[in-house]
Amino acid sequence: MRNQTFMSTFLLWELSEVRELQILQFCLFLGLYLTTLSGNLLIIATVALDHQLHTPMYFFLMNLALMDVGSVSVILPKSMANSIMNSRSVSYSGCVAQVFFYMFFVASGLAILTVMAYDRYVAICNPLQYEAIMHKGACFQMAVIVWVTCLFYALVQTCGTFANTFCSNTINQFFCEIPKLLKLSCSNIYLVEVGFILIGCFIALGCFIFIIITYMRVFAAVRRIPSVHGKKKALSTCLPHLTVVTVFVFTSIFAYTRPPSNVSSDLDIVFSVIYTLISPILNPFIYSMRNKEIKTALWKLLDFGPSKTVFRVL
Repeated sequence: MRNQTFMSTFLLWELSEVRELQILQFCLFLGLYLTTLSGNLLIIATVALDHQLHTPMYFFLMNLALMDVGSVSVILPKSMANSIMNSRSVSYSGCVAQVFFYMFFVASGLAILTVMAYDRYVAICNPLQYEAIMHKGACFQMAVIVWVTCLFYALVQTCGTFANTFCSNTINQFFCEIPKLLKLSCSNIYLVEVGFILIGCFIALGCFIFIIITYMRVFAAVRRIPSVHGKKKALSTCLPHLTVVTVFVFTSIFAYTRPPSNVSSDLDIVFSVIYTLISPILNPFIYSMRNKEIKTALWKLLDFGPSKTVFRVL
């Protein structure tokens, strides 16, 4: 008979048993976490405090920043705590919570990016109907639909994963990741969860295709704008979002098309850090550098009386 036991604790991957390397990992993750947190919170504060940014596009941008903050906050604090406390353990309930909230935030991020593509399509291809279609009530309804749908999706994925019986409690990853958990399964029910994952992949692919088709129509409409200034203004609102989508897509492809391995390696962990952290870290910088309205609002937010001259010089 196979050794089927209920796991009360899981053991996560650790960089090294050498104390100095554990502290180095803590410092590295702390730097990445603070960078991601400060950048996204700055975007949230800028959109919330500047009334000129109270538009559908920036409302969804604020939602995207919230999802980015959530996704890294689910992963990094526990990993940093384990590093500084010389521990590898995560409780069963903690692992369940980590899987659930990570799936919710990542799925919500993709859904928000899809809604933002639709918003740009309506703004550029149907400008006369924009206020009628993307009014405040409609935007709030879209956000609620995203949250509820992604909560349900995360719940299904989490239940499907932890309905399995695990024959080992050693996860070859620095956080609780569904594919790594399924490798620990010693029951045939894991095939059901594999099916759920495939359904999620098809939904994600559908979102990517929708975004691509939407932007093909947007760029076709931009080409018909007679004014050069109008073209630049339209592109200035589209390019940051398109760049964020590109980063999200390529990091996802990078994560899920690499050859699977049964044992964790330093390179495998580097890949994991890239696909879980690169998008949340880069998103605020992409929007603040490529979007003039965000840059103007940031200047206003950072303009504190006596420091006005200093900020202008910078």
